[in-house]
Amino acid sequence: MRTISDIAEEYEFLEGDERYRLLIELGRDLEEMPGALKTDATLVRGCSAQVWVYPTRGEGKLHFLADSNAAITKGIVALVIAAVQDKPATEVAEMDIDAALAPFDLKNQLSSNRTQGVPNMIALVQEHAARIAAG
Repeated sequence: MRTISDIAEEYEFLEGDERYRLLIELGRDLEEMPGALKTDATLVRGCSAQVWVYPTRGEGKLHFLADSNAAITKGIVALVIAAVQDKPATEVAEMDIDAALAPFDLKNQLSSNRTQGVPNMIALVQEHAARIAAG
C-alpha cells in the first residue's frame, strides 16, 4: 500500500474525474478482506455504503483490512487506512487522522453523501487502536 503522503502528492496534480479514478484505484489496491470478517462487529456505522474495517497486529504494529460495497467509498476507506497502516497502536490511537486527510479536501471534492461516514471510519480505526494499545 502506498503512503498517505505519496497519494497526496499524486492527488494534488489531478482534477475532477481523475481524482475519482485515483480513489477507485486505491480501493482496488486494498488487500482482500475475507468475507468471514465482514460482520456487524466490523461494520462502520453511519456510512451511506457498507464499509468494514478489521484490525490485525504483528511485530508491535497495526495492520488493517477494509472493504466496501461501493467503489468510491472503498477508495475513501483506503485513504483512511493508508494514514495509519503498519503504525504502532498507541500512535494510531493518538494520531490526527483528519489532518492527514486534509490535503484531499474530501468534503469539497465529493458529495456529502459519500463523505458522511469518514468521521465514523476514523473513530472506528482509533477505537480499535486504543483497545489494542491498552492490551
